[in-house]
Amino acid sequence: MRKQQVLEKLEKAWADFEMSFEGLSDAHLLQPGVTENWSVKDLIAHVSWWEEEALKYLPHIRQGITPPRYKDAYGGLDAFNALMTEQMHELPLAEVKQQHLDSHHRLVAYLQNAPEELFTTETRFRRRLRLDTYSHYPEHTRAIREWRQQLNI
Repeated sequence: MRKQQVLEKLEKAWADFEMSFEGLSDAHLLQPGVTENWSVKDLIAHVSWWEEEALKYLPHIRQGITPPRYKDAYGGLDAFNALMTEQMHELPLAEVKQQHLDSHHRLVAYLQNAPEELFTTETRFRRRLRLDTYSHYPEHTRAIREWRQQLNI
């Protein structure tokens, strides 16, 4: 796979995620219950912090440094997600939306400047990128669409 193909895959999954909550009112974006107690706002924040994690650790991976394990640093992925949810929950919706756009634009800019060879095979770099982004977004896209369908919104 070439870098451009990875970027296209990322952007398609991103656009699908964005479309999953397009047209929802602020009240709907804040309504819990999309995924357990999470609202669409919480899911937007969740996607953003995983993009931030990619931005934080992809440069380390490029240098051959193994990022810390979430199990060791936080007690696991669920504990990390719970911590981040708690930190992000009180942020205003407008701020969460802006962080969401900002983190995505910074990630895409970073990837556009990354060497092609990081994308051509299933490198540790590409695996981390996939897990934090284009294979992650669809899970939340589906959850939002199913929630919308249940509520008929």
